Amino acid sequence: MKYLIWDFDGTLGYREGGMWSRTLFEIVDEAMPELGVTVEPMRPHLSAGYPWETPEQPHTELNTPNAWWAAFHPTLIRAMIGAGVPESRAEELAWQFRPRYTDLTRWRIFPDTLSALEQLSAVGWRHLVLSNHVPELPDILQHLGLLPHLAAVFNSAQTGYEKPHPQAFRNALDFMDSVDEVWMIGDNPKADIAGAAALGIPGILVHNTHPEVQHCCAELRQVVQIVG
Repeated sequence: MKYLIWDFDGTLGYREGGMWSRTLFEIVDEAMPELGVTVEPMRPHLSAGYPWETPEQPHTELNTPNAWWAAFHPTLIRAMIGAGVPESRAEELAWQFRPRYTDLTRWRIFPDTLSALEQLSAVGWRHLVLSNHVPELPDILQHLGLLPHLAAVFNSAQTGYEKPHPQAFRNALDFMDSVDEVWMIGDNPKADIAGAAALGIPGILVHNTHPEVQHCCAELRQVVQIVG
């Protein structure tokens, strides 16, 4: 069997309109336009609050969607307060983040995502997703039509291990039977490519470049040319 392990965000798909800080900005700007908030004051607070910012620390105790989001809730409040939102209002607005961020209509796949998966499947590759993501990732993948192409999905919000933690990759490897060949494909040189390399898995960096990464592709269709 031959397996390709795919990252999701920035690799197979993306959220239209921006990610964390942009989503929080939208919420505050709509509710309190008089504040004239900007994204920049929020970013430092958010960058310190993502679970994938400390991948060496597993969070297996956050094993339900509500527990995962509850752990992230204080970070959203701090980010809004840092942008000038009164604390009481920030606590109220933070509850709007989860439904806004996970709104399925905001998620997209890249133009060549499906064709690349189909071409690779036709020559014997099976596909997995290994992603640092929110608990709703399976719903997003289903909405985008990706689940039928995937043998399994490993999501850090469910497993408790963020890439590049070795256990994140071991979970995917343990799923595979009689593996003849496996590659990791992602857009993050550290989390995806270096993390996989630590376990002997070759990687392909997509939608990005890095001087220390051998295989870099601007488009997913180029993956087909590399792995055959």
